[in-house]
Amino acid sequence: MQCCIINWGLTDEGKFYCKSCHNVIERTTEVLTSDVVPNTKIQSISKGLRKRKKIDKGWEWYVCEGFQCILKKQAEALQALGVSPQMKDEILCNFWRCYLQKSKQAYCSMPVTDNALISDIGTDVDSEPERISLHGFSSFSESDGDLQTESSFGRVSSIGKASATETTSVCSGSVDGGSYLLKRKKGDLKMSMPMTLSLCYLALLWLREPVTLSDLLRFVLDGHIPYLNAFQCFPEEMKLYGVDLKIFRVESWPVYEDVHKKMYELAAFLDLPCFPAITNSCFLHPNILCIKYLMEANLPDELHNWTCRVVKKINVGETDFLTLDPVNKSTRKVKYDVLAAALIIVVLKLLFLLDDQYEWLHASFARKRNQKNKEECPWFDFKKWYTIIKKSLDVEQKKLDEERARCLWKCEKPLFYSAKEKYIVLKRRQTVVNLQRQFGSLSGSMQVSEKQKPSSFQLNWAEENTDGICFHGHILEGILQEKDNSLTTTNTKYWLCTVKLCNEKICGHLTHYKESDFPQSYQFVLNLFSFLLRVPASLIHEEVCLIEHKLFKTKLRRR
Repeated sequence: MQCCIINWGLTDEGKFYCKSCHNVIERTTEVLTSDVVPNTKIQSISKGLRKRKKIDKGWEWYVCEGFQCILKKQAEALQALGVSPQMKDEILCNFWRCYLQKSKQAYCSMPVTDNALISDIGTDVDSEPERISLHGFSSFSESDGDLQTESSFGRVSSIGKASATETTSVCSGSVDGGSYLLKRKKGDLKMSMPMTLSLCYLALLWLREPVTLSDLLRFVLDGHIPYLNAFQCFPEEMKLYGVDLKIFRVESWPVYEDVHKKMYELAAFLDLPCFPAITNSCFLHPNILCIKYLMEANLPDELHNWTCRVVKKINVGETDFLTLDPVNKSTRKVKYDVLAAALIIVVLKLLFLLDDQYEWLHASFARKRNQKNKEECPWFDFKKWYTIIKKSLDVEQKKLDEERARCLWKCEKPLFYSAKEKYIVLKRRQTVVNLQRQFGSLSGSMQVSEKQKPSSFQLNWAEENTDGICFHGHILEGILQEKDNSLTTTNTKYWLCTVKLCNEKICGHLTHYKESDFPQSYQFVLNLFSFLLRVPASLIHEEVCLIEHKLFKTKLRRR
């Protein structure tokens, strides 16, 4: 029986009780902070609206609720980084609800539940619901207080054959954790932690936000977007243990190809319409992305004219090629950032050959010319560029390796524990925190400052930068010649990375990359963009081979 009168008092033990019906609220929440006495307890009134499980297991919750909580936090993190609020409150929210409907977890007459649990979400829901509109639902923000709302998830009926408490496995904190890992029918798509990033990227792509997939994964690796131990954002009442750890705990960083593949699978599974067109003025267009990566790689501005020529030659700048259309399965799955990096590498091969001979020979001519004509605009010196970039790249790579080594894979927030163990675990954790704080103050070590907001550029080559030389204004004189009223390359040779592409269905890849088979200059450029994009060098190499086969398809046919 629940009392509707709000008239609370405090017992001698510091617990809340109702002065009308004298029921005592026994649940308390311990908050750990270095600013208070370790044993201090902050009492709070629980909602008391949900049926609790035995042995202090908290609310009865579903796996989809956990993913919804994580998606909400990821969207808020992206919004804090400057993404439009429309991404969270409209696009991502409705993508998620569309997924719940397609996977029959909500918005249908008979949701998939554990051990034939019967769901009752109202009499006005059809057995075959219509496609969810992208603008037909409320936002994530409207259900901040209670994740499992009547409008979002099917509630377990009390008139069913078996109650949720009776059918829930003792090996899982969630109601359906045990059944979630079971093998499903062909065509079903189970949500996973990498797939949450795929869903976020789909929403970013719909809005054509200036965030590439490599940027998104870099923000995850740097800790700006919740992913590692993201379940720590769950409410205290959502206990996580047992099988749930296999679902929500990650033991490796997200892989670019995996997230990209799942994104297209999600788009097809949700039966989404054609995405907004990517035109010449869109950030994801290769002509604009090439400008960004040329600036970050500290390469001359004149190279952009050549990347645009290659884009036009092989027709990779067309709207039909770049726009995502889940219905048309014959369209190529474009990796916008990898495509732009590969275009720059192809242009460098066209101009400098990158065979460990031609580029160094031209560098010696450029160095002698720059020494004689110091007042004129300098020629681009490949050797000097290589030396400066390699020095900066080694420093940044070392920083990245150290950050990866310091990464704590273990969750700071203790997982499910009994009421008896709870006090001991938290007290030990607070003791460790206090000792670390006291040792830091005695040793005079500086406190770790909050992370600054990430930048779109990882390497800064401004003119006032004293650590290196900015090559943006250098010219390509000596490497180009005028022919028929147009500039063409002095170099007339070109070597292909591969003459024949592999069968992707058999090999799994179009090409195979082995460093020892290629010149060191080519390897260095590949590794540079591999670091900037946080993707394997083999992925960029594969894109380079595809561009080359489109660019030289006539010669290859003759051969």
